[in-house]
Amino acid sequence: MKLHSKGKLKTLAALTILSVALGMGANTAVAADMSHGADNFYQSDKVKTEIVKFKNIYGMEVTGTLFTPRTMEAGKKYDALIVGHPFAAVRQQAANLYATKMAEAGFVALSFDQSFWGESAGTPRGAVLPDVYAENFSAAVDFLGTRAFVDREKIGVIGICGSGGFAIAATKMDPRIKALATVSMYDMGEYFRTGLNHERTVEMRNKDLAIAAEQRYKTAETGQPVYGPGQNDPVFIEGKESNDFYQTERGKVTSNDRRSTPATYAKFMNFHPFIDIESISPRPILFVVGDAAPSRTYTDTAYKMAAEPKELVEIKGANRIDLYDRTELIPWDKLVSFFNTHLKTDK
Repeated sequence: MKLHSKGKLKTLAALTILSVALGMGANTAVAADMSHGADNFYQSDKVKTEIVKFKNIYGMEVTGTLFTPRTMEAGKKYDALIVGHPFAAVRQQAANLYATKMAEAGFVALSFDQSFWGESAGTPRGAVLPDVYAENFSAAVDFLGTRAFVDREKIGVIGICGSGGFAIAATKMDPRIKALATVSMYDMGEYFRTGLNHERTVEMRNKDLAIAAEQRYKTAETGQPVYGPGQNDPVFIEGKESNDFYQTERGKVTSNDRRSTPATYAKFMNFHPFIDIESISPRPILFVVGDAAPSRTYTDTAYKMAAEPKELVEIKGANRIDLYDRTELIPWDKLVSFFNTHLKTDK
């Protein structure tokens, strides 16, 4: 670990191939790699959990899990963290693990399902709406900041993978978020615009938009959303590691088939979370990334664009999804010390 200060899819076969490549609906094909302490479904007897529901500013109900230390003292106010799950995941995939570990360290922690996913409201299911994804972090601040046991001046956010981008967008707009950490951060907008290595051409993007437009007509005519991967890339660079988590016992949640509506994927084309990222300063940002992850390009870009105070932590040999659940690779001590320092806790 290094520290630094600073057209439509023409055939069902094509759709199936792409779905497998993206890890969206493939069946389990291989045994899970449970190395390096992979423990996505970790539970702790030091932590209490409670299912909670709250509404975002648009009146949509959001469902989450509140994690609190069993050692909490009556009348005391605690630092709090909000944990966002990867895109097309649910809170039981990575987010609950992080929330549990941070609650063990003394924080009140809240994970939640994004609107259109998991147990949260929103139709069609699996819809893409980045503005609402970002809003839900602020709604989570609303919820935590109105709990008697939370110090509303000491609320931070952890955004995992796609939620890293949504959390950046939220933090730019919401000064109540006092510190931000991203882990394996993904810029979903840039991925759908240019890909990981600029492999996506203008022609590919235009074809995606044509698919989305055509499927809007089909939805309007039938009253039913059209589901599928939603983009035309024949190969997803990080597909193997994604499937090892989402499609095996390591991280699979049966109720989440990870299927989205291609007509709504077009919304990602207008999602630019890094614009004005420097406006987050003087609030701090911690970027955690595996140095073997092809998608680390997004973290590197955001880190360069962000203003001080900022910090980059690289996990040697780790890929993107290693940092979802491999407890021996995730830098727990760094996350705890970052929030203890920058939320100015008295613990």
